Amino acid sequence: MEYAISRGFAPHERSTVATLYWQAFGFKLGRVLGPDVRAKRFLCRVLNPDFALVARDEAGSILGVAGFKTRQGALVGATYEDIRAIYGAWGGLWRGTVLSILERDLDPGILLMDGICVAENARGLGLGTALLEAIKTEACALGKSGVRLDVIDGNPRARALYIKRGFEPQKTETTGLFRYLFRFDAATQMLWRDT
Repeated sequence: MEYAISRGFAPHERSTVATLYWQAFGFKLGRVLGPDVRAKRFLCRVLNPDFALVARDEAGSILGVAGFKTRQGALVGATYEDIRAIYGAWGGLWRGTVLSILERDLDPGILLMDGICVAENARGLGLGTALLEAIKTEACALGKSGVRLDVIDGNPRARALYIKRGFEPQKTETTGLFRYLFRFDAATQMLWRDT
């Protein structure tokens, strides 16, 4: 299958990107952002195409997305107002508080990857690797010296891919009691540096 990777997506593609993101991260975030319909509505509201690299097939259909985060914004960058608009005042308050646990500090010299997802029918074609390499290229284009990401302990396949592509484990943090909410026990920060 032929595909091309470019930056951003059009307004009419927002729902497709939200669905892909939710398929990739819904298990981890489902207890906080679910049910599915509401979560996708929330994602459609907060997705920012300026922080997305998108793989499309020859017909222009989206096959995968890699998001990133800088001080200027993120693929999924929500404010309390965004959360409250979808989940109400109380729902927004507790969800915003819980989601703040997943927030990661930004290093001005390192690009933070904000999720990577590939459509089910496009898996096994090397798209994940291609998107990861595109993120590295984007980091260099933005004058960054590397890329940082987090991988959960329940995703050994992704961890193996990251290691194979030059990422090195830095530190692992446990979720403690939040493991019951997020459905994973620990996340490892991984770093790739441009040499």
